Amino acid sequence: MLHLASQSPRRRQLLEQIGVDFVALDVDVAEQRASGESPQAYVSRVARDKARAGLASLGSMQDAFVLGADTEVVLDDEVFGKPQNADDAAAMLRRLSGRTHAVISVVWLVSAVREQSVECVSQVRFATLDEPTIAAYVATGEPFGKAGAYAIQGRGAVLVEHLQGSYSGVMGLPVFETARLLHDLATPSK
Repeated sequence: MLHLASQSPRRRQLLEQIGVDFVALDVDVAEQRASGESPQAYVSRVARDKARAGLASLGSMQDAFVLGADTEVVLDDEVFGKPQNADDAAAMLRRLSGRTHAVISVVWLVSAVREQSVECVSQVRFATLDEPTIAAYVATGEPFGKAGAYAIQGRGAVLVEHLQGSYSGVMGLPVFETARLLHDLATPSK
């Protein structure tokens, strides 16, 4: 039985899109980057912590597999989490304006006897944004709850000038990599 350690509607939608049956779990994991921790290590650790917390919440279910994922926007080695308020969202968008940033997605699949992960890094270039564009986008409310203060699958798509990598990875769950991870799970170990 597969469990998804996330309440993200985007992650649920992407798993459903590829025909995966799962049960969603609500987990609470601290998302604080440690001093000296690289962005990749941070994203991987948070995704793994989510998967492990989900597994722990299931107790004695020996046949359980838990998928945990994290996605973050990174610019100049700074991890842009979810904005705290409208000013924070606008500040993030100003920093991303006219620049290319990385979107790192890591997915961990854990069970009582096995742990495996995949990583996907995409490069996203934003158009140059003027203040009225930033203010109008923030006013939609869409930036809230989104790493980097934008949703590529929503109105935020008009901010993106170029994408190199995985569209679904930028949304929060790289579908190709996740499907391969789940396929490897179904393939017996040698």
